[in-house]
Amino acid sequence: MSTVRAKKHLGQHFLNDKSAALRIVDALQPELGFKQVLEVGPGMGVLSDFLLTREENYQTWLIDVDEESVGYLANQYPNLGDRLIHGDFLALDFSQHFPDSLAIIGNFPYNISSQILFKILDERQKVVQMVGMFQKEVAERCVAKPGSKEYGILSVFLQAYYEVEYLFTVKAGAFTPPPKVLSGVMRMTRNERVTLDCDEKLFWRVVKAGFNQRRKTLRNALSAVIPKDRMTDNPLYELRAERLTVSDFENLTNEIAAAL
Repeated sequence: MSTVRAKKHLGQHFLNDKSAALRIVDALQPELGFKQVLEVGPGMGVLSDFLLTREENYQTWLIDVDEESVGYLANQYPNLGDRLIHGDFLALDFSQHFPDSLAIIGNFPYNISSQILFKILDERQKVVQMVGMFQKEVAERCVAKPGSKEYGILSVFLQAYYEVEYLFTVKAGAFTPPPKVLSGVMRMTRNERVTLDCDEKLFWRVVKAGFNQRRKTLRNALSAVIPKDRMTDNPLYELRAERLTVSDFENLTNEIAAAL
């Protein structure tokens, strides 16, 4: 098999720019201590080629839901064996393959990028680092700071557990077929916190409720989470969600938990 046909329903845009691929792989930091790297959606292996030259630093695994890609990759890398997984990353049981910490890398399908990020959040105890290509707008949302219009639910959740950096932009011509948007590469490196200093389920509810009505102050936006008559005179309630830092949301969550 000489090539793999890009499938629209899988959101496939194969990266063909080797210098960009090398920059993505070089952004991994094995000094953080992970010994396994999982590439999601390797396609025809443009990242895999570079990853597999770093076996002294880490062991590379590949997962792809596309049967045609898996057949192509099995032919390209016959020594991978069970390190080539034919399956859906979103349904992957990490404990089956990754006993310790790992990093995740990929030119991710743009149509499921948010789901991929939430899967990484679910597995944050194991995922020490992620380097990946996303639609530029999504990457910009992930790194956005309080006060900007891009700052939202994804920004808060990711930045609660990871340091998130925008690394570089990739133009449409670097892909086959070219997407209709610019792409952005970002890196997430887990911070010291695997858990927050508050009730995490309530924290998620507060953040989601605040941003779901982002034009309203939190005193109004959070009325479904806590009745207004139980809200204090905390000045955070007078702000919109986009003004609050992760720590602000933690503090407000603790205050709400005490009042409920």
